[in-house]
Amino acid sequence: MHWTHEHEELQRNLKRFIDDEINPHVDEWEAAEIFPAHEVFKKLGTLGYLGLTKPEAFGGAGLDFSYAVAMAETLGHIQCGGLPMAIGVQTDMATPALALFGSDALRQEFLAPAISGDMVGCIGVSEPGAGSDVASVKTTARKDGDDYIINGGKMWITNSLQADWMCLLANTSEGPAHKNKSLIIVPMNTPGITVAKKIRKIGMMSSDTGLIHFDDVRVPQRNRIGEEGLGFTYQMQQFQEERLWAAANAIQSLTNCIEQTIAYTGERMAFGKSILDNQTVHFKMAELKTEVESLRALTYMATEYFLAGKDVTEWASMAKLKAGRLLRTVPDSCLQYWGGMGFTWDNLVSRLYRDGRLASIGGGADEVMLGIISKHMHTLPKKR
Repeated sequence: MHWTHEHEELQRNLKRFIDDEINPHVDEWEAAEIFPAHEVFKKLGTLGYLGLTKPEAFGGAGLDFSYAVAMAETLGHIQCGGLPMAIGVQTDMATPALALFGSDALRQEFLAPAISGDMVGCIGVSEPGAGSDVASVKTTARKDGDDYIINGGKMWITNSLQADWMCLLANTSEGPAHKNKSLIIVPMNTPGITVAKKIRKIGMMSSDTGLIHFDDVRVPQRNRIGEEGLGFTYQMQQFQEERLWAAANAIQSLTNCIEQTIAYTGERMAFGKSILDNQTVHFKMAELKTEVESLRALTYMATEYFLAGKDVTEWASMAKLKAGRLLRTVPDSCLQYWGGMGFTWDNLVSRLYRDGRLASIGGGADEVMLGIISKHMHTLPKKR
């Protein structure tokens, strides 16, 4: 995939914003286990970064998905994983279906302020009993006049403690699990919504994650995105963007991890020479860089297919799988060469070691990605 001058300018300006407005505060936000989402998102919205691929009629830039990939990759310069993930939820996880299938009124009310940074969004799919198995969600939205009455709960919801609205997947009828669901925009200040708990995690500390309960929550049926019963299909489409975004975001953070390790081991002396001078170390760095560049090539290729209008389910799943695996192996390998310094909390490599572990779980676990790939290879056993 070829970066144009416009792509490169976007990346340069975003990198400058990260250096000036985000990284100086990351340690503080990590310690607080939350960051000021409205403040940060408003600044990003003012600069035009929250709606790169969204329709111009609602404040977006109307650009193709390659610009989202360029942005996701550049967000890897943020010195933690929580903030990029929170931003990605806003731009490429909670809003794609709304932008594509939402009514004009719905997009004006919720998409436009998400693009400007005046509202924070979140995506409500996972539940205590349904994570990667999306078809098993139990939350219901029962019709009552012109409204839906929502009952259930959502768990592992990024941005939910600060969100103004949720893109909620719920069962809106009886019937087959893949055809009875709808996506509904739910304002988070609606009566009956309870933030039951802020979930403390081993990583992604600055990203707020909540357990949300819905007890007879009433929202108008006009808040439904697109057609009733197509929610599962819409969510699967959103996952393609999410997984490509996640793969692209991993590239720069992994590259930085390797480069930081090379710099440190080049200065750290042991037994009369630098750690980097040991063949096992500089060979390992070469292997890791090769792996990361393989991820880059796979992600760019999948993006090109996506831009061409092809079904990229298989390729996006491969890229997401590869990113998750590398976010486990690269920080682990690098941390070893930092010695005791690698086992300290504030070390950037150890932070990526903690934060990166989520990539093999969230957005579809590695095993789900392998199942999807196997299905496309026609090797997955058929259900009986």
